Amino acid sequence: MESETLAFDLDENGFPVDSLSSEGEAVDRDADKVEELSLAIPDASEKSSNFASDFYAGGTDWSCLLLKDKGTGKKGLVQKNLLQLWGIEKPLICPGSSISLSPPRKRVCSKRIGDDRSGSERPRACPFYKKIPGTSFTVDAFRYGLIQGCSTYFLTHFHYDHYGGLSKRWSHGPIYCTPLTARLVKMCLSVNPLFICPLELNTEHVIDGVKVTLLEANHCPGAALVHFRLRDGRCYLHTGDFRACKLMQSYSLLTHQRINVLYLDTTYCNPKYRFPPKEDVVSFVVRTTRKYLEKQPKTLVVVGSYSIGKERVYIAISQALGVQIYTDASRRRILQSFGWPELSGQLCSCGQASPLHVLPLSALRPESLKDYLRKYLPQFTAVLAFRPTGWTYSDATGNHLDLIKPTTKGNITIYGVPYSEHSSYTELREFVQFVRPERIIPTVNVGNAANRDKMQSYFQEWLKT
Repeated sequence: MESETLAFDLDENGFPVDSLSSEGEAVDRDADKVEELSLAIPDASEKSSNFASDFYAGGTDWSCLLLKDKGTGKKGLVQKNLLQLWGIEKPLICPGSSISLSPPRKRVCSKRIGDDRSGSERPRACPFYKKIPGTSFTVDAFRYGLIQGCSTYFLTHFHYDHYGGLSKRWSHGPIYCTPLTARLVKMCLSVNPLFICPLELNTEHVIDGVKVTLLEANHCPGAALVHFRLRDGRCYLHTGDFRACKLMQSYSLLTHQRINVLYLDTTYCNPKYRFPPKEDVVSFVVRTTRKYLEKQPKTLVVVGSYSIGKERVYIAISQALGVQIYTDASRRRILQSFGWPELSGQLCSCGQASPLHVLPLSALRPESLKDYLRKYLPQFTAVLAFRPTGWTYSDATGNHLDLIKPTTKGNITIYGVPYSEHSSYTELREFVQFVRPERIIPTVNVGNAANRDKMQSYFQEWLKT
């Protein structure tokens, strides 16, 4: 008898498509943005009564975000759906190009040469929470063209919902990121190297008088937390996307300097998401793969992945089975740019040469995998696939991974495993309690009052202890 089908489909970035939360609203990947904010972000000390200043002044209390309607006297939100306003599209296809990277160059600022976007549509206003107060910096804000008052752009990692807007036509200012991310920006997006400024991790850099340090984010390869220390001593930490872990409690900047404002990745800031450590999930995947291969040696093992991310899952299978990893040419080029010997040496260009293949997460559907298997008959006669994403986590299984029930259709078996590169609820709590920031600005899932109120209560409870 066939098992239950997957609870929801995932898009190319690995997020649910048209799925509903428990409150009955669409689950969005990112925070909903503030509509038409002032382009200049005020300091927390400023008294102007616009949305941004109220937000900063309010700390984790979002009651100030509600504005009264003059006609009815009722309060309403001043926010819209961020994904809709951003116009998220499918990821760009990486063209083949050299991966050589010029050494860091001096910042080059050029005048805007027209809008990077087609048509006459007015450029979107940059949300205030992508700006760092008291600086001319923005973080992951490339979708807004030339931003008034911004001279310096930071990119936390190479996922489309963060780099969207970058292209070979980019000319609005320098892009600071890790060396690995810099290589991908040049190789995949053909951005002019004059604008790409790699910064080494764990090294303090002074940019426009601000001390900036990138820290390992435990997300995808090249991802970084960005720590800003302003001239007046204020410190801001932007997590980008990250998975909090115990190692971060050894970061000297976080142990010795008080964080005034924490920009927090709250993708899974919900008590129902308490998925297990990545290491436990990887062990389950390897154990399950061995079991299936013992029963059916002619099984093709498939791991779903984004353009980057989830590498540890298929590297672990490769090492456990002593087999190479097959991917298409585009992904191989990206993976080789990482400079990881344990990965580069295991990649192969022939699908028949290995029983371990890596495909986009969007391809891990029974019908698609059945079509894919036909290419490799009769060498392989069945498919065992893994969809590693935190969205597959279920309270019913919790940390008891052996209780996970796969989707099986004929000779196609798909496991959804809760391997996430974002922090779980418990990991967020531990991180916040360790950092103990003065204010927290969530960057994901704040599109309605109910979500904001819930997160506010979580933050307040965490900081009581």
